[in-house]
Amino acid sequence: FSFEFFPPKSDEGTAKLRETRDELAKLNPKYVSVTFGAGGSTQEGTIETVREMAQAGIDTAPHLSCVGSNKDDIRSLLNGYIEMGVKRIVALRGDMPSGMREGGAFHYANELVEFIRSETGDHFHIEVAAYPEFHPQAKNAQLDLDNFANKVNAGADAAITQYFYNLDAYLRFIEEC
Repeated sequence: FSFEFFPPKSDEGTAKLRETRDELAKLNPKYVSVTFGAGGSTQEGTIETVREMAQAGIDTAPHLSCVGSNKDDIRSLLNGYIEMGVKRIVALRGDMPSGMREGGAFHYANELVEFIRSETGDHFHIEVAAYPEFHPQAKNAQLDLDNFANKVNAGADAAITQYFYNLDAYLRFIEEC
């Protein structure tokens, strides 16, 4: 299991995150991830949170999102994470923020995964999203499974899901994979 953190927006939030991080670290998660706001809205907070987690010796996976990203910015982030000693990335399409028209250089997570691999080889363990009950924007379960396969074929190492309530859907998803 892993924990997901959102970058704090205040000094009080930073102190609370440190306290929470230290408490949850006692449970020995495989890693923690740090979200990346829609269109990069929390980018600076993400970078600082990742840096602090990595310095605390916690295996940390920053989220990278297609939405609002360009290749130069993603390349710069990847190089910065390599310098920090980060070995894991969560590559996501991301949700389009309200009022945003342009998605960015990458339209789908598999394109982002391909780019990460082309830029960094096997440096990063890449996690992608999987949807056992299928993604709400997918036209049907088979197309969603095909999209998941595209991410795996692009070079993803593993997949994560959010919490789900239907075990049968998860087991069916695993069987279909």
